[in-house]
Amino acid sequence: MIRKIIQIDEEKCNGCGACAQACHEGAIGMVNGKARLLRDDYCDGLGDCLPACPTGAISFTKREAAQYDEAAVRAKQSDAHPCACPGTQPKRFSREEAAPAAASPVISRLSQWPVQLMLAPVNAACFHGADLLIAADCTAYARSDFHERFIKNRVTLIGCPKLDHADYADKLTAILRENDIRSVTVARMEVPCCGGIENAVKTALKNSGKLIPWQVTVIATDGNILP
Repeated sequence: MIRKIIQIDEEKCNGCGACAQACHEGAIGMVNGKARLLRDDYCDGLGDCLPACPTGAISFTKREAAQYDEAAVRAKQSDAHPCACPGTQPKRFSREEAAPAAASPVISRLSQWPVQLMLAPVNAACFHGADLLIAADCTAYARSDFHERFIKNRVTLIGCPKLDHADYADKLTAILRENDIRSVTVARMEVPCCGGIENAVKTALKNSGKLIPWQVTVIATDGNILP
């Protein structure tokens, strides 16, 4: 079948391996010091590897290629799958009047549930007039002030482009298109695989057909915010 798939220019490849780390399907490997697409059927054509490449050696092409085999990828990765359970039921929390207890001065700023991007309903009431935070799930562990600095007064959605087996761009496009979102903030780690979540937001903003203010904050693995 003819489909979109990545191609790697070995002359531009510097052998850093960042793309292989960013490809959570395992389609890319290092051969003789160069990145190579090892299996067409493991490449989903979404391009999480593109922003990870520091030399611009990776691009999209359309050619005859085996169909993406999600079942084979899942079997290879043997990751645990999220289940349908009562914990996915949407909830909203009112925290405006909450006062911190004397023994616990730190309070949560989370305003809704669920927070996992792929579990959130597209038309959840919390999205109406919302300032949206799209965060890589490691970011909250990197900074102790994450609730106050990022989550406060925003609707929060989290994900990990390296571990989740889904196309964030499609879900985010639907959320942006069907709701009155006022702004989008992206919080991501500096690691290459986090480029996938930023890429998905850019694609969704473009595909939504709306002009929505947005910004990206990159957090280092030591918790510092990068310029």
